[in-house]
Amino acid sequence: MRMRPTLSWTPAEDLPPATTDLEPVADALGNGGVLVLSGAGISTESGIPDYRGEGGSLSRHTPMTYQEFTADALARRRYWARSHLGWRTFGRARPNAGHRAVAAFERHGLLSGVITQNVDRLHQAAGTVAAVELHGSLDRVVCLSCGTFSPRRELARRLEEANPGFDPVAAGINPDGDADLTDEQVGDFRVLPCAVCGGILKPDVVFFGETVPPERVEHCRAMVRGAASLLVLGSSLTVMSGLRFVRLAAQCEKPVLIINQDPTRGDRHARTRVALPLGAALTAVAGRLGIPLDRPAEGLATP
Repeated sequence: MRMRPTLSWTPAEDLPPATTDLEPVADALGNGGVLVLSGAGISTESGIPDYRGEGGSLSRHTPMTYQEFTADALARRRYWARSHLGWRTFGRARPNAGHRAVAAFERHGLLSGVITQNVDRLHQAAGTVAAVELHGSLDRVVCLSCGTFSPRRELARRLEEANPGFDPVAAGINPDGDADLTDEQVGDFRVLPCAVCGGILKPDVVFFGETVPPERVEHCRAMVRGAASLLVLGSSLTVMSGLRFVRLAAQCEKPVLIINQDPTRGDRHARTRVALPLGAALTAVAGRLGIPLDRPAEGLATP
């Protein structure tokens, strides 16, 4: 499965209108077996911008592609300088009400699973146990030569030591943890090799143009087939890697519900799209179901 570097999508005029009625979402969750598919929009209230919404990072930033990263040493220098700076801010982000609501729904047995397109691990930080990270996670690093995985914090420490005094002011931070820096700010930033074999290091995330591991894709397909319904949270579904699960759910006649303030590429497959801020919407749904966001269900272990 290859992620297409689709950076924009123009909504068709015949898309069904959105609503602010949360009843279908509450009903689906009340019936259980809901599979959550989350995107960058669920993390905006934690201070991480999305790609395509109002003020989204694509208005000023083109994400790194796998082909550019692997072929161009200067591109890798720019990436690691910006990513190293962005990691400081990105790593301080905390879960918001939307993440806490998803974790609460899981604790109360309403979900069949969670698939996230995000690389920020905020679902896990909120207490979600069984989140599948479709595009990987920024808190891990992989060597493209020997395949060794290592913690991002370890590389961050090495980069700090190799680049003393590197502390430019970024114009912004992007959903992939990449800070907006000029070439002048990047300067002669020193990129470090794998400590095991000297190979090229890459964050353990799927760049645009890169292949998502087939076994991960097939696992997500099985999750869709086994779910009672699919609830999409904060994703424009512009990238095919998320949209294909919506299409599969529709083909399997599973109800698709979307909470996203802007139109999405999956709207025509959805039973409803709720155009409300995610934190407030999911908090309201939890309230209707009598589910507290910050306490585990009685009899269940705290994550």
